[in-house]
Parts: sequence; C-alpha cells; structure tokens
Amino acid sequence: MTNPLNEAEAVVDRARAQLTDCPCGCNRDATAHLFETLPDEELLYDVADLFKAFADTTRIKILFALMEHGLCVADIASAIGATQSAVSHQLRTLKQARLVRPQRDGKNVIYSLSDDHVFTMLAQAMTHVCE
Repeated sequence: MTNPLNEAEAVVDRARAQLTDCPCGCNRDATAHLFETLPDEELLYDVADLFKAFADTTRIKILFALMEHGLCVADIASAIGATQSAVSHQLRTLKQARLVRPQRDGKNVIYSLSDDHVFTMLAQAMTHVCE
C-alpha cells in the first residue's frame, strides 16, 4: 500500500524540478513588470473566479489525479474515492475555469489538465502549504 504523504512529496519534488526554469510566473524577476500597476476590476474578478475553482477538496483531488496523465470519469472516481456523478459535477466547474480539457476517445471522454500552468499552480500551492 502506498503512503499518500510520500506520493504528495514525490509530486512536489517533480514540480520543483520543473519550476526551476518556469516561464509562467514562478520567476519573480521575469514577471515583476506585470505587477507594477493594479490590474483592472474585470481581470481581478477573473483571477478571483479561478481561485474559487480551487476552493473544493474534490476538485483538488481530481486535479492531482490528472497530474500524471488523462483519465475518464470512471477512473477519476476510482482514483479519488468519489461517485461518477460527483466527479462529473466537479469536472463541469473545472472545465468552466479552463483547468481541465476533455478529449473524446471513442465512447469515452478523457480529461487532462488543460496546460502546464495548472500543474505549476498545484505544485506551487503544495510547496507553499508544506513550508
């Protein structure tokens, strides 16, 4: 039986290795110019909505399950210990936030993280919480 804490530490270690040269905002020197002025209200609203999408443990579990590779709803449900109905409901929110993307594979829909930024955000959150 695997230890969830060891698995989480392994994910964080992999993420740290990937973040060394991350061009997506992890390097403060490279992105400092983005924060010289306060963004407009609409952009701030969009950022707040993005963080709301992370504000549910089931959605976080789904995102972690998808960090390695894409999965169908049944496999996600099995991986996180939830019903397929609950997973489908949360995937709808994650799709609206553009955190996951669906891809049809015959009769199945395979969900994956929408891009490397989602992986980076999760890795940064884990790093921050674990410090």
